[in-house]
Amino acid sequence: MTTLPNPLPSSSVLALAYSRISLDPLDQRRGVKRQAGDLRDYCAREDWCLVSEYSDNDLSALGGDERPDYDRLIADAISLAPQARAAGKKLVVLAYHSSRLWRNRVERAQAIEDLRRVGAFVAFEAGGYYDLSKASQRSQLAQVGENDTSESEVKSERVTRAALERAQEGRANGAVAYGWRREYQYDRRGRITGFDDVEDPEQAAVVREIVNRVLAGESLISITLDLNERAVHAPGAGQERKLRAHTQDAEGTHWNQTSVKKIALRKSNMGVRIHTVNGETAEYPAAWPALITAEEHARVEVLLAARANNGVKAGSQTRPGLRQHMLSWTEVASCGECEGWLKVAMRGNRKRGSLAETYVCQSKAACVGRNKANLDQHVSDVAVRLLSDPRAAEVFRPDETAALAALQKVAGLKAKQSVAAEDYAADRITREQLLRINQSLGKQITAAQAEAKRLAPTVDLTVFEGLVGPGAEEAWGRLGVAQKTQVLEAMQLRVTVLKTGRSGPGYNPASVRIERLGMAL
Repeated sequence: MTTLPNPLPSSSVLALAYSRISLDPLDQRRGVKRQAGDLRDYCAREDWCLVSEYSDNDLSALGGDERPDYDRLIADAISLAPQARAAGKKLVVLAYHSSRLWRNRVERAQAIEDLRRVGAFVAFEAGGYYDLSKASQRSQLAQVGENDTSESEVKSERVTRAALERAQEGRANGAVAYGWRREYQYDRRGRITGFDDVEDPEQAAVVREIVNRVLAGESLISITLDLNERAVHAPGAGQERKLRAHTQDAEGTHWNQTSVKKIALRKSNMGVRIHTVNGETAEYPAAWPALITAEEHARVEVLLAARANNGVKAGSQTRPGLRQHMLSWTEVASCGECEGWLKVAMRGNRKRGSLAETYVCQSKAACVGRNKANLDQHVSDVAVRLLSDPRAAEVFRPDETAALAALQKVAGLKAKQSVAAEDYAADRITREQLLRINQSLGKQITAAQAEAKRLAPTVDLTVFEGLVGPGAEEAWGRLGVAQKTQVLEAMQLRVTVLKTGRSGPGYNPASVRIERLGMAL
């Protein structure tokens, strides 16, 4: 909390100076430094005592964003104004212009009332001095601020309308996204007249690699570790940023699970431009080339959504992290008594040192239990036997008829958009008609894509690549734990561990039921 100088200066006016700039993405602070310098000069010319300075950089005052130094300014003014008045001094809140203090109506009205109550004054270097104890001057200050707010709102409406137009035309908003590079168009004088976002071969290959590895069943953490180990630069590498993740280096070269997941789930990958206003989202055909198909994107969404829910059942909690056990916390295996999922625990005779990893029921009752190594081997033997059949991939292929029909509808609607674009180029329709057509078709495409996503089978046939045929056993042995689990899910196998009485040593295959689509194997 700021305090008044002790002893008090001879000046009759004590000033609290505030500077602000709305946009400074590189955090160069030139604007606020310039304003602060002008306010110091103003205080010197007027023979005012500058008590304290406040500055908010790269922060808007229109949308109600949190402004730490503004809050500190008002708090100090409310605290110091009565002290200054008791000492025969005036306390003035000083800014370069009213728009630097307020753009928001509610915030401005509250501040004027708070400052009036404590007897503070407001002044601007650009002109204007207001005694807030007088109603007429409070009204004048409010009117000046209203003009600032109106100007900002009109500008915001122009920006919003221009952003919608860019979206409807499929053009990018801001910097080029990871996976593409920007090629500018110039006029004869060398001025930029437009740009095209084209595929960046190196970055696009990384995007496709991430998507393909997700579809192949790899975990996000394993993909992240591999990208970092290979020193593949993450999006934003080398760009100046004010803030980076706590695990990120200064150059921004490292990947994390969040960045990998975001890249995998971007709708821009399939050539879709997203536009969101007031919480409502619309989709438009992008002007940049797609890196993957709509079908691949739908499968990625389904697989990652299913993976996010892995381990959640009847109020249980998610088990995050890298999968360590083939049959734990998955729909593939369950308890024959309570139908709960299985987890892994150490069971055996602790005194004799014969503890071993054991699949047990997730419930506290621990209805069933089987030696983990034996059960994994049993299930693997069944899987390999099925995969050794050259026809296995076709046998496990799900019915995709409905999903493909929805995707064909999407393709038909996109073809209509292409026809409309050709009609516009040939002057058969106007620009306004083209925008209306694209907006209408965009909504239909969004609905059809959502339907295709809903109908898309969760089975990923790519997991069977290299696994089917005589070499199935060797190929199965090369898979990681998570990949084996995904193959079992794609095969739609269900393993039920049955409750048994006391039996002799060894593993009894009859105590486990393995089925596919209700048929015993």
